[in-house]
Amino acid sequence: MWPKILTNYSPNFNAIKRSKKNIKFIIIHYTGMKYELSALKRLCNIKAKVSAHFFIKKNGSILNLVPPLYEAWHAGKSSWKGLKSLNKYSIGIEIQNSGHDNKYENFSQKQIFSTKKLLKYLINEYRVKSKNVLGHSDIAPDRKKDPGEKFPWKELAKSRLSQWHNLSENKLKQKRLISLNYIEESNFMTNLSKIGYFKISQQNNNVKKRNIIKAFQRHFRQNLINGISDQECLMISKDLLKS
Repeated sequence: MWPKILTNYSPNFNAIKRSKKNIKFIIIHYTGMKYELSALKRLCNIKAKVSAHFFIKKNGSILNLVPPLYEAWHAGKSSWKGLKSLNKYSIGIEIQNSGHDNKYENFSQKQIFSTKKLLKYLINEYRVKSKNVLGHSDIAPDRKKDPGEKFPWKELAKSRLSQWHNLSENKLKQKRLISLNYIEESNFMTNLSKIGYFKISQQNNNVKKRNIIKAFQRHFRQNLINGISDQECLMISKDLLKS
């Protein structure tokens, strides 16, 4: 059964209709605002110039703010696998959560249940690959942290709604905090770019590099977000590229 979706339209979208086949990604966000009503008002305020296609409330209700065949303004400056400005190619889902700058709380079970139902519908309707269900921090690691390390990517992957590795947690923990040599470090960063993250050269500043590693960790190694690559991260990156 497809999810029940209510309408609460936002004026913030591009008026030119896009082709269904151009939708390649689904981007998950949190609102980063304390109050749900304030977040919803902002997404529907023409002066704010931000929006998303769907909004998931604390109680699990799903609101459609922008029809999916129109480009909503949720991704901003972004890139994945060489594509830039992902608003053109994606559907954005905002989930109410106060975020890291406030009181970053767990997502409610009702929100996760609704997220799963919505993703199943969208993946089926727009033929989006599960590995192209991404977080805002994945596509904009210099600017964003959402949906963050409390978002249940692993749980979604069990329903084939996102990507996750196939390695045992016990095996991975044995490799945690074990440093990489120069070649391994280079291979890890190459793996990240193959997965889809923004490619950086060895000459790029360390802040950019740490932000990309943190984005990877928030998605695929959620119990330690330190921006430092290690043997555990390298193992995960290799496994992801196998799938």
